[in-house]
Amino acid sequence: MKKKIMIGVASLLVLALLVWAFMPRPAEVEIASVTQGRFERTVQEDGKTRLRDRYVVSTPLMGRVARIDLKQGDSVEMDAAVATLWPVSPSLLDERSRAEQMARTGAMQAAVAKTQANMERAKAALEQASTELKRSETLATQGFVSPTQNETGRLNVRLREKELESARHEEAAARYELEQSRIALRQFAQSTLSTPETQKRAFVIKSPVSGKVLKVVTQSEGIVMAGTPLLELGDPTQLEVVVDILTEDAAQIKPGSVVQLSNWGGPDVLRGQVRLIEPAAFTKVSALGVEEQRVNTIIDITSTPEKWPTLGDGFKVDVRVLVQVMENAVKVPVSALFPLGARSALFVLDKGRARLTEIEVTARNGVEAWVKSGLTPGMQVIVYPDTKLRNGDRVKAR
Repeated sequence: MKKKIMIGVASLLVLALLVWAFMPRPAEVEIASVTQGRFERTVQEDGKTRLRDRYVVSTPLMGRVARIDLKQGDSVEMDAAVATLWPVSPSLLDERSRAEQMARTGAMQAAVAKTQANMERAKAALEQASTELKRSETLATQGFVSPTQNETGRLNVRLREKELESARHEEAAARYELEQSRIALRQFAQSTLSTPETQKRAFVIKSPVSGKVLKVVTQSEGIVMAGTPLLELGDPTQLEVVVDILTEDAAQIKPGSVVQLSNWGGPDVLRGQVRLIEPAAFTKVSALGVEEQRVNTIIDITSTPEKWPTLGDGFKVDVRVLVQVMENAVKVPVSALFPLGARSALFVLDKGRARLTEIEVTARNGVEAWVKSGLTPGMQVIVYPDTKLRNGDRVKAR
């Protein structure tokens, strides 16, 4: 009897060992937690800096220009002499040249009127932005406006201030060009007198702005025609960034969007703001040989120039345009998601089992997805799930 019992127990043990040996092992999986916090969706591209305003100093009339001693990178002040022009023989100053100079003067007058209108428009835009910021700050103290919206308002005011400053520079430059054109016209009248005294007078060409010499176009002495470019001037502290963006991404970007500028060579991440998305796109062939439709987007640097003293014209920068922001969003790694019909799904770790769960995704970026429904913070999900994994399978964290 006892022997039979021992045989039975041994048989049960062997059977249990066989069941355990052939029982499926829990699949090892990687897990991640569902979190709650700030969600950002961005558009990332490579951009390039350029001067916001370039000024070409040209000759207002025909003459012999003296050698220009300025070099590339030299600093110049507004109204400083940058070139000297000597009148040519009076026989070369015919009525046609005089008529052309009069037409040039008229064009300069129209340019001054246009820059004055642009300056008034920039003033109005700054006043509107300041009013909106004051209203936003008042609502923020009452808890009706988020701090992010308040920060956007402050950036908008700084952007409008830069636009007004640029408009003032353009208006001043146009006035200088008009004044030089008028002086040149008077020079025509004096030169036609054909006296030795008038022929000795030199015409001094002055700088319309304060800045640096970007390029010396005509350096050697020689006879030049009216309108010949001599120098290119610009203010290196007035930089902007131009970046070509895919049209499907650009359609989601609005003027005023916040921008981060990185990998420009300095330690800080600079802040910027989208000023303009050009209305016309163009075709560009990618490195893979694929034709893409892209559009230029202009970005103003809103960080103070003290943070980017070594940044210059034509420098490469990495651009991140903030397209969508949500505070306290429920987030999950995009590596956990996979399509399930028309919706998205993932596996939730539940007591050692993989539970197939359908979710509703509002938006996603390259790392995270903003989940509208189906998950709660703190839940654990399986990332990079195996294609053989099924609902209810036993799993364990790797």
